[in-house]
This record gives sequence, structure tokens and C-alpha cells, in this order.
Amino acid sequence: MLNLASKIEECLPAELIDFMRDASAITAKRRQNLYLVGGVVRDLLLGKTNLDLDLVMEGDAIDLAQQLSPLYPGKLTTHPPFGTAKLQWRTWSADLATARSETYCKPGALPDVTPGSIENDLFRRDFTINAMAVNLSPDKYGELIDRHGGRDDLGHKQVRVLHDRSFIDDATRIWRGLRYEQRLNFRLEIKTLKLLRRDISILDTISGDRIRYELECVLNEESPEKALRRADELGVLASLLPSLKGDGWLAEKFRQARQLYGPDSPPLVLYMVLLAYPLTDEEITELISCLKLPKPTAKTLRDTINLKNRFDLLADPEITPGGIYSRLHDFSITAITANELASDSAVVCQHLHLFKDKLRYVKPILTGNDLNNMGITGPRIKEILNRLLAARLDGKVSSKEDEKRLVSGWLAVTN
Repeated sequence: MLNLASKIEECLPAELIDFMRDASAITAKRRQNLYLVGGVVRDLLLGKTNLDLDLVMEGDAIDLAQQLSPLYPGKLTTHPPFGTAKLQWRTWSADLATARSETYCKPGALPDVTPGSIENDLFRRDFTINAMAVNLSPDKYGELIDRHGGRDDLGHKQVRVLHDRSFIDDATRIWRGLRYEQRLNFRLEIKTLKLLRRDISILDTISGDRIRYELECVLNEESPEKALRRADELGVLASLLPSLKGDGWLAEKFRQARQLYGPDSPPLVLYMVLLAYPLTDEEITELISCLKLPKPTAKTLRDTINLKNRFDLLADPEITPGGIYSRLHDFSITAITANELASDSAVVCQHLHLFKDKLRYVKPILTGNDLNNMGITGPRIKEILNRLLAARLDGKVSSKEDEKRLVSGWLAVTN
């Protein structure tokens, strides 16, 4: 039997290893078993570091988490209906779950959960490569449990479901399968691919919140365009909205977004609006409803499309900086960035870039209090500040004294 104790020492930080040993010591006193499961086991076999600690015990995981909490003070969150807990301390976190079996009353429904064995728990998983466990009990520490051929599938670089009803039970596995396939540079196993094609329509039974979560997981990948291209190729993306495309244009825009942000990842919402960029106003509304997008994300999507529809106002090479500002200051920076990446007009892109990198930071030197001291009151203060801003943007004033002279001139004309 393969033992991964040395892999654990090699790939996981000491504090997480200590946490697992403390947890296994508690379960051992109860004559219960504790296991490391899921993606972290897969990545140990691949020689990769994965800090998403996922522990399963054949017993009460919530009680175990409560006993560990004083040793690792931080935040403890429990979900009694599912027998799960999450412990967060310092910069670390661990998910603890009671081993369970799951049944589905109908496609798209959340599972009914009953306590079970580690074998039950592994069988409920999505793919064989995620259905392995490592025994953490002191007398069997590091022993690999692989009942479904996950290690062989890793060797063959394939993603395979555990049974023929996998996608029917939970169609979100379709999105996860594409994500793992592209992240690991694997391929869907032949029968799994046939089942996926057969069951794409089952995605219609999944709530918008759950589909949005899976899409966000894709967009959080290092190269999300790969999974979106595959989703387009297989018809999965079209099941969400027929006009969505994971084509070469999208891949190029995603790459440009990463270049723009350098070592930092682009915000997820930027990827989302680039994916939706070719859509019409009506399709944007449909997408927002379908995915039940949060209000800030929905607003950014609408901002992006509204700005795209007003490019004719930005295409004039002679437009002044003040004119650029007046046309853009009400739009979110993400919407402006998306349009800068997506526009084919060099002039429009230049104006968007100028606003984003310079004009939006320009402010008058005079304040409302200064204007009040000059005898200006009420709504005229805002009006004068806006005129001063336009003057600064267009280079008509450059100092506080310039601004005072300009305001005095305006007052002389109106008095």
C-alpha cells in the first residue's frame, strides 16, 4: 500500500501538519479514524502544494472542531445539517466533515445527507482523482485509500466520474470537470465525455446561484479562457446563454487583462464583463437574471455595455480633457478598463486610458470652504467647483491663485 507521509512533509507547511497530528490524536483517543481527502490528496500525488486542508472523520466532525478551537484560536463556523465545520486561525484554515453518504431526490436538488464510512464519503465525490484519502491515524499515518482508481487516472491524465448518474445527481460537476481538465492539462475520459454531452440539459435544473459559483470558480483559475473555450466547444457555455463565446477574442482579452495587472490577478468582475462584452442589452439583462448576479456586478455589466454604446462620443480626436472627463466620470473603473481592452478604436482607447490613469485624479485646489469665504453659497458652490475642475482639466488654471482669479472673474460677470 502506498504511503504518502513523506509527500505530506514535503508539500505541506509544518503548522498544517501539526494541526493534522493534533486532530488525529483526538480522534485516536475515541478509536475513530481521521482522513485527509479530496484535492489536496490529488495534488500530493502530483507533487503540488495545496493548502486547502480538507479532513473527514468517521464520527462527529463538529465536536472535533470545537475541541481543536482552543488549540488554534480563531474563527469557528459550523453547519450542523451537513456535519461540517470550518476552523480559521492566523493565515490558515481547515474544513472538517463527518464522513457521509448522499442521495438525491431529483436532478438539481441538494443532497440528503446521512453519516457514513470513509468509503461512503469517497463514493459521493465528483471524480476519481478527487475521491482518494490519506489515513491520518497514528498507526496508519500516510496510507493512501484509493477505491476508485484515482491514482491510475492521474497517471493517464484523465478526469473520470465515479458512476453513470454523476452529472444527473449534480450537474455542477460538468463545470468542475472542465475546470479540472484544463487546470491539470488532462482530458475527460471517453465515457465521462459521453455522459457529459448526454447530461448538459440537466444544468437547467441548477439554481442560478450555484451556476454563478461554478462560473466564478472558472474565472478564478490561472487561465480561465481555457475552460471557457472547452465549455464553448462542448455546448456547456451555450446552455447558460447561446450568445456567450469562449473564442480566441476572449482568450486574447483575458491575456491582455493579466498583462495590465502584472503580478496581481485581474478582478473577477473584469473577466465577467469581458465574457459578457459581445452581448446585447437584452442578453445582458437575461444573463444577470440567469446567474442572479449581485447588484454591484450587475451594475458593472450594465455600465460596460452603456459605455460601449456611447463610443461615438469619445471617438473625436479633438475632444478636450474636460470633455473626456464629463463623459466618463459616472462610469465604474472596471467598465472603463473593460472597454479599453475591448475597443477597436485607438482614439477611444487613448481617451479611456487618459481618464483612468490621470484625469479621474484631478481636483480643484479651491474647496467649498474657500468658495464660501469668497461669498458663494448654496448650489452655486457645486456649480463653481465643477467649472473649476473643467478649467483645470483643460489647462486653463494651474495654481490656487489662478483659480481665485477665474472665480472672481465669474463673480464679476454675474454680479
